[in-house]
Order: sequence, then structure tokens, then C-alpha cells
Amino acid sequence: MLSTYIDLALGLILLFLLLSLLVSGLNEAVVRMLSIRSKFLWAYLRDTLDGSDAQGKSWLPSKIREVFGSLPFLRDPRPAHDSRPAPSESSEMPAQEDKAQDAMTVLLYERVREIDHPKRGRTSIADLPPERFSVAMMEMAAREPGGVEGLLEKLKAMNSPLYGHLKGVWETAQRDLDRFRQGVEGWFDSEMQRLSMLYRRYVRWVVAALALLVTLLFTMDGLEYTKTLLRDNGFRASVTAVASAPGAYDELKARCAQADPVPCITETLSQPALLTMLDQGIVRIALPAEGDPSITWNGGAWWDRLTTPSHWPGFLLTYVALLFGAPFWWDLFRRLTGIRSRR
Repeated sequence: MLSTYIDLALGLILLFLLLSLLVSGLNEAVVRMLSIRSKFLWAYLRDTLDGSDAQGKSWLPSKIREVFGSLPFLRDPRPAHDSRPAPSESSEMPAQEDKAQDAMTVLLYERVREIDHPKRGRTSIADLPPERFSVAMMEMAAREPGGVEGLLEKLKAMNSPLYGHLKGVWETAQRDLDRFRQGVEGWFDSEMQRLSMLYRRYVRWVVAALALLVTLLFTMDGLEYTKTLLRDNGFRASVTAVASAPGAYDELKARCAQADPVPCITETLSQPALLTMLDQGIVRIALPAEGDPSITWNGGAWWDRLTTPSHWPGFLLTYVALLFGAPFWWDLFRRLTGIRSRR
């Protein structure tokens, strides 16, 4: 009896692990295709260095709908890619009080573009090391006549939000250049941690949407899968009992409804319950013993299954399980099976 429950637990964990990996793969594909990480970084940099755009709207998304709309598709905050190495000296900062369009963002990219490679004409930088950012600030300060003081005056004249941050770091460092560089590095590192937390919060909504999509496309009923696992275990026990209990053969023959139940038994034992459940999706993938795999449309049966209220609690169970994520289910699977981590 204990082995039956262990098989049930392993089967459920394996199902949720595989589907969670599918959700994670889809999420990573969407993130890479739309360059979401890079856009998040440069949206933050534009807000921090140059402030909001002319319409007074922040580049960084503030609402969930902006994650699914404006940031990935409509507003691209990334600078245009430049394959040239960073120049020996920084370009001149605008002297007028009315700041040039994204002047600080362009100047920063000019100092860090050596670590860039093109992606559809835009920068692909998605991770800016704090050390590189602090060095870029020092290079900009070295270009100004008054050093850091001159840079701060230019930032104040441009009404850049970066002025307040650097001014505080400069005063805390007591006007020591080395301590100022370290302070800028520490400040930017903490800002990147905050940005990462914001990014993960938005990604949770994307994962939730993808988990719902996977659950509905595969119509994966977690409760039905549990019953299928238990039924398969009972069926296998009946097959095992044939050798010692001749009466069990009649039960198997009645279940298979054939003159010779051996082919039916062989087919049932060779097809795990997981493959049986995956056949309920919007498309059906057949893996015959002989011949090539085939993919067939299963829209009619899928829609009937999707609109059957008795399956909805199972769909909800699967959806909630996928929200835990693949790392959770892998850790649970590893603990239950005794697989040790390399660490």
C-alpha cells in the first residue's frame, strides 16, 4: 500500500515538474524574443538619468498592463546599437538648462557600449555591472572642468534625477574621489537589486498567464490524473495476480472486452498514465511502435473537455501547482527520490 502512495506522489510531482518546466521555457522564450530584461534596465536608466519623457510618463512600467503592452511592444527605451568602441573622451554634456533628449542615457551608453552586441538595431545590454557604471560616471566627471563638482552642476542644470543621488554620495564621501567611486558603485548595486525585485514581481504575472495557458491547452486535470495513476496501479496489481490467482484472468478479460486480453494488457502497461493525459490536449501526438510519430488535431474533444464543469476543479489544482514553479517541484522530486545535488 505504501508503494502505491509513493508512486502516486512521484507521478504527480513529475507531472507538475514537466509542465512547470514548459511554463519556464515559454517565459524565457518570450523574455529573450522581446528583450524584456534589457528594456527593463534601460527604462530604469532613462528614468534615473534623464527623468520622464516629454509627456511626463515614466519609461519603467508602473502597472501590470504596461508589462504586457507598452514595454514589450510600444515603447523601446534602449539606445541604438553602436559597434564602435568607447571614445577616449566623453562627449560634451548639454550646457543649456533645457536638457537634450535622453542626453545622460546616450552618454552612459557611449561609455559602456564595448560590452554590447547588436539585437535588431538596439543595444542588448541587460546587465550593467556596478563597477562599470561607477567608472563611467568617473569618466564623465573627468571630462568636466570642475571634476565631480562640474558634473553635478551640469546634472542640476539639466534637472536630472541623478543629481540628487550623486550629490548625496559626494557629500557622504567628503569629496574624496576614491570613496565617491565606491559610493556610486554601492548605490548602483542596491538600485539593481531593487530593480531585480521589481522585475521578478512583474514576471510572476507573466508566469501566471503562461501557466493558465498551458493548463487549458493541455486540459490537464490534476484530479483525473490522480485517479488514472491509482487505477493503473490497481490494473498492474491485477496483472501480477494472474500467476497466483487464476480468477484474476477473467477480470482482465472482461475489462479489455477481447477474446485475447494479452494485447490490451501489453498496450496498457506500456503506456504510462502521463502519456494518456497528454493525449487530451488541443493536438494529439501519437508515438506508434512502428512508423513515424504523427500529430493530429484534437480540437473537438479538447473543447468538450474544456467546457465540462466536472474537470474545472482539476484544472484549478493543476494551475495552482504550476504557480509554485519548476524549482519547487524539482526540489521535492529530488528529496523524495534521494537524488543528491552536486552542491
